[in-house]
Amino acid sequence: MISVGKSVNSQQSIVNIKKYFPLLPVYGIYLLLFLIGIIYPEMWSVVTLLAFYCALGQAFNIFLGMTGYVDFGYVAFLGLGAYGMALGIDVSHQTGLNIGIIFIGIILGLLMATLLSLVVGAVALRLRGAYFAIATIGVNEGFRYLIEGAKLWGGSEGLIYFRQLNEAMGREKTNVIVTFWADVFVLVIAAISAFITLYYMRSKIGYALTALREDEDAAKVMGINVTKYKILAFITSASMAGMLGATSWGLKYTHVFPADVFEIHYTVEGIVIILLGGAGTLLGPAAGGLLYGLSKYWLGAMFPGIQLLIFAPIILIIIVAFPEGIVGTMKKKIKGTVLERYIA
Repeated sequence: MISVGKSVNSQQSIVNIKKYFPLLPVYGIYLLLFLIGIIYPEMWSVVTLLAFYCALGQAFNIFLGMTGYVDFGYVAFLGLGAYGMALGIDVSHQTGLNIGIIFIGIILGLLMATLLSLVVGAVALRLRGAYFAIATIGVNEGFRYLIEGAKLWGGSEGLIYFRQLNEAMGREKTNVIVTFWADVFVLVIAAISAFITLYYMRSKIGYALTALREDEDAAKVMGINVTKYKILAFITSASMAGMLGATSWGLKYTHVFPADVFEIHYTVEGIVIILLGGAGTLLGPAAGGLLYGLSKYWLGAMFPGIQLLIFAPIILIIIVAFPEGIVGTMKKKIKGTVLERYIA
């Protein structure tokens, strides 16, 4: 009986491990990006760009991809994350915590984005379709002009805190953090977002989100608390965005201006990345982020000034050719093969 029990437990452990196999290609991409940046330092700026787009798509996909709701105000969470880092450094730089102020900034950015998502989600998620999208645009723009008009956190002049970082850690350590570790943190956030996505996909949370994405009314009839799961996905996605804004903007640039961090085109880029890669897939945001980032970088270098005129139709052609995204189409092609267990 004991041997039978051990055999069952062993098989169960193998099954539990296998369900995380789809993380391997995703983490492989992020590791490859890191190694390219280390081996070829001149490529680090490109790696930084690609890492940001992959992380943006990975974080945004938790909500947009898994629920089908389009949040045009998503950049507000990144902006608040950047302000969280700025305020964390500004307030705690004289406490003697040294590098600890960075983690205070990340935590504060996460908390501020989470708090905003709780407030917005409680109201906006009662709406659907275009009404939800319009409401979220209003939140983003309203928050930006509130900061500027009320002169909150420096108002339109923003916050500059490079001096505070130098005082806390010294110039040499500060330079290493803003030029290297800030980008490493972005890759870590992308990896965490991917893990959360797969965890949701393989649990009852993912089944509930899939049901409401396909037919929200039918999901309600089946007894699924759709509001609960929408808010859960919304908060999770916003939290990842808060940390992303804190590191990729707040920590890397050591200044925050509302006109920059609340620019809505970042939300549009996130949507395009998810559509390119495949909404609701695990590998999709990484694939979409690479394709979008490389195309944007290459076209900008080759055709400066007219890159957007060339870029837009290319994006449209890809989306029309792959309506379910590159990874969504790939999943259909490899169904029933050994590769299926690695692509989600």
